[in-house]
Amino acid sequence: MDSWVRFSSQSQAKERVFRAAQYACTLLGYTLQKGGSGVELLKMVKQLETHMSLSRKLMRLGNSAEAVEAAKRAVHLSDSVLRLCLTVAHLNKAMYFACDNVLWAGKAGLLPKLDQDKWSQRSFRYYLFALILNLTRDAYEIRLLMEREARSSHGGSNATWTSSPPSPSPENGDLSHPSSSSFPVAILPLLSERFGRQFHLLGTVLRSNPPLLLDLLKNACDVFIPLDRLGIYPTGQGFVGACGLASSVLSILTIVHPWLKLKP
Repeated sequence: MDSWVRFSSQSQAKERVFRAAQYACTLLGYTLQKGGSGVELLKMVKQLETHMSLSRKLMRLGNSAEAVEAAKRAVHLSDSVLRLCLTVAHLNKAMYFACDNVLWAGKAGLLPKLDQDKWSQRSFRYYLFALILNLTRDAYEIRLLMEREARSSHGGSNATWTSSPPSPSPENGDLSHPSSSSFPVAILPLLSERFGRQFHLLGTVLRSNPPLLLDLLKNACDVFIPLDRLGIYPTGQGFVGACGLASSVLSILTIVHPWLKLKP
């Protein structure tokens, strides 16, 4: 009960619940449409989705200031890559929230002459760029952790991995110029072994870092939403609804369990 009280007292938590409900309606509407449901039921689900979207926009009023403050904190990070990615990502989120606030004013009738399509496209562009930077940050942290894991695993046996295997003595010069048929056969096992080690390292790093894994999954799901809305990579309402619902659930998990939130 105490966890629920703490959760419901946070405006961000409520916004995440409304977001999950919105994309659940999107997925439900797609499913009902494919199943040939009645027009009235589809209309009701669509109206519910619209109400959820407007409610979320209202809850996000003023979030631009919070994103700017987060960008100010990110400027002081010691790591230059994290500093760049997080600062620019937060600034893009601030612009996204600002465009979203203007769009809410248009949908609420406060700005009746507002070109809603133009402002919607503008907000999704900022959202997409912020997500790309967040994914870049995730990839950078994964690379650092994989390098650290490789060093700790191999220890002093790095020479074993870096030294070249002994070459057999050439006979009649045949091995100095391998034929086109034998070269792929010789190189494929080496590539397979190398990729296998990398995938093993990746799995080890992600298993031992749940916050990083959740952030990667959440950003990977979210990125398909602006890609679809901008027409860059159309995936359809069903896929968008599923991705939005999955990322919303992951976000709720990070709020319920703060240790799962990736820092900084």
